Amino acid sequence: MEIIIPIKGAVTYQLTLDPTVWIFDDRKLDLKTHFNPKEEEEDADTKYMREVGAHWSREIMEGATFPPTLKSERKFDRKGMETGTFGIELHHFLKNAEIKPEATKIVIECKDGEEYTFTIEEAHTFILKYSQDGKPLTEDGPVHVIFGNGANIDNPIKHVLAFRAE
Repeated sequence: MEIIIPIKGAVTYQLTLDPTVWIFDDRKLDLKTHFNPKEEEEDADTKYMREVGAHWSREIMEGATFPPTLKSERKFDRKGMETGTFGIELHHFLKNAEIKPEATKIVIECKDGEEYTFTIEEAHTFILKYSQDGKPLTEDGPVHVIFGNGANIDNPIKHVLAFRAE
């Protein structure tokens, strides 16, 4: 199984994606909660009062703390990373590849010569699932393509080899 996925074709910059490093990316999405938003929205005033009260209590107990100055100073939830199901939005990479104006579609190349064609607008909504319960997708991966609305979450596009702009 190839773990490097190229973005090629009608792009200014051909990229190679390595899903094995995305676990440390701040843009990752927790797919266990991403498609299942909370049913009840908390009242804005109640939420504000709860957060201010928690902040006040923390400052009384611990003293004032200042936020980190760099994104790299964030602490990782090791347990969450070891058991989580994660994905990352494809649009971050399509933006960096700079799709040429003459391109109108994105083709997903898969194992055994299968291809799936989508408009560029549709492709910008895709989520690349790269982890299931803390494990990389080695059997049918390296990524699964999930539509932005989650319509194919139970039957994603698997065995992805490349993304090609045409």
